[in-house]
Amino acid sequence: MYTIELQPEELRLLRSALGSYLQAFGHNEADVVRAAKMLLLRLPDPVEAQAG
Repeated sequence: MYTIELQPEELRLLRSALGSYLQAFGHNEADVVRAAKMLLLRLPDPVEAQAG
């Protein structure tokens, strides 16, 4: 397991990048789409992360 700490802007960028990936390239690789969606679900909301 790895742990990384992200600044709120970095977290927003990561969420945006994963979302863009899913929209642009995710339709052919079901296993990668599933993994990316699971990762997005695990990421905190940037606003909540900044408040905490």
